[in-house]
Amino acid sequence: MFADVEAKWKKKNKLLFSRDSQCLQELNHLIQLQSHRTLVMWALDCAKQPLEQFEAKYPEERRPRACLELCEEWSRGLIKMPMAQKAILASHAVAKEIDDREYGGLCQAIGHAGATVHVETHALGLPIYELTAIVNKHGIENFSAPVSEKLNYYYNRLLYWQENTDKHEREWASFL
Repeated sequence: MFADVEAKWKKKNKLLFSRDSQCLQELNHLIQLQSHRTLVMWALDCAKQPLEQFEAKYPEERRPRACLELCEEWSRGLIKMPMAQKAILASHAVAKEIDDREYGGLCQAIGHAGATVHVETHALGLPIYELTAIVNKHGIENFSAPVSEKLNYYYNRLLYWQENTDKHEREWASFL
């Protein structure tokens, strides 16, 4: 199930997962069945864990948090896209500035979660980058169990939001 990840690791690729990764196919299929609103709720929800991990190591770096907060506001129509887009790009910039593959991957995952508000296809960026961070944390010998656990988490949270997005009374931006 992870042969493609192991091959990318051996090639020293920075990104170890893609839309074509075998282990992401079931999740990707479920993502494709969702409404944009459901994907927004799922992505912003799932990005809370990588944000918490990131802030535990980099407590003074606020750009990833600002990304999620502003994208939440954007999804509600409280701010316009350029402000949220700037925050998304800032979260991605942190990844390059810190020169830390594990925590940089978390910043990228957070940025993609926020960008899901704009376009549904960014939703898969969250697991692609967070799972890469997990492999970088645990190493190629020990990543299988934590990656599988996270995949189950994503899938179950998406099932939750599939059932509950419309039950949450919430303001939505007009484009959602």
